[in-house]
Amino acid sequence: MTTMLNKAVEKTRWRLIPFMLSLYILAFLDRANIGFAKESYQIDTGLSNEVYALGAGIFFIAYAILGAPANLLMKKFGAKSWIGCTTLAWGVLSSAMAFADTEFKFLLVRFLLGAAEAGFFPGMIYLTSLWFPARNRASVMGLFYLGAPLALTLGSPLSGALLEMHGFAGHAGWFWMFIIEGALAVAAGIWTFWYLDDEPSSARFLSADIKKALVDELAAEESKKQVTRIRDGLKIPAVWHLGFIYLIIQISVYGLIFFLPTQVSNLLGTKVGFTASLISAIPWVAAMFGTYYIPRYADKSGALRTVAASTLLVAGLGIGASALVSSPVLAIGALCFAAVGFIAVQPVFWTIPTTLLSGSALAAGIGFINMFGAIGGFLAPQIRVAADNMFSNNIAGLLTLCGITLIGVVAIALLRAKSETPQLPESHLKTSQ
Repeated sequence: MTTMLNKAVEKTRWRLIPFMLSLYILAFLDRANIGFAKESYQIDTGLSNEVYALGAGIFFIAYAILGAPANLLMKKFGAKSWIGCTTLAWGVLSSAMAFADTEFKFLLVRFLLGAAEAGFFPGMIYLTSLWFPARNRASVMGLFYLGAPLALTLGSPLSGALLEMHGFAGHAGWFWMFIIEGALAVAAGIWTFWYLDDEPSSARFLSADIKKALVDELAAEESKKQVTRIRDGLKIPAVWHLGFIYLIIQISVYGLIFFLPTQVSNLLGTKVGFTASLISAIPWVAAMFGTYYIPRYADKSGALRTVAASTLLVAGLGIGASALVSSPVLAIGALCFAAVGFIAVQPVFWTIPTTLLSGSALAAGIGFINMFGAIGGFLAPQIRVAADNMFSNNIAGLLTLCGITLIGVVAIALLRAKSETPQLPESHLKTSQ
């Protein structure tokens, strides 16, 4: 049975991870590409720094509100239909950014883009729990999370090159960047309807014997979980604690990502174009290595909390150092450590809720925790711009992000172990809402 299970896991890895990774690359690129367009887009549209920060963050308002409901809808309608429709919708809206040439249009499209993407990321986390045994999830999530640095590694030169199309057919470079990158997501949405299976029991790519091994293993794990009802899952203090930690992680992520191309161009003394975008890709290359190896180590060691706290500590120190060093080479090096830390910590973090919850409680719990992260994504650019304005310099925001990230390290260190999870009354166990 073990041999059959290992075969099932391996086949599922090869089938699902490239698919999940491809979609995550497109999703991350479409939400973060305004960072590359920032300079020329603001000049052409007249957006102030404050409006830009609001637009960068307003994406996460809709994302926060709709994350948990979207995950429950995915559970109801199936992964293939839900993820396919979600990807199509965000691709269309990402392309619509090309026509957002006023403050109102900019804020509206960014809000709608957040609504369209709300179901994607928590849906991917839930999909992982449906297809992979618990012992494999940290490494699987690590491979999935390669999508973020890959999006920024490949997306940096791609976006920079598309910005160089300025004037083609009478349009700005950012117009073509939004159109083309959005169209890629539309194509991926169409592909999803053909490629994805809803769950292991309906997998077309698994033979009957190895399919049974995987289904039986996942069913056995589910039978051992105690919390399956939505309202019971939200009564666990650790779920709220995890939400707070994820909020801090996302503040550190998006406080840097939305401003990184501009920060690098300032270090180089150039405008944001192909050269600055290429240099901006260096931290994400480093993050790919960290995101591959750190979750695999966490799986083998089982020390999820220690690995997560240490990795986030590296992120905080990297963010702070990038603000304080004067050498462009050292600053880029510090940004590499920051990127490794705040990207690699996330797949390790997301293995924790899947060990606490199951069923509808897991679907809603992932969305609930992700809601806190979305709030962090909204607050991140506001915090950075406000700190820079308050102290009238461009390092105050980075130092503030550093301090907030270190609070997250403490919060992880204080996270209670699974064995300390409070037991719910017997009448509440193993029932589904």
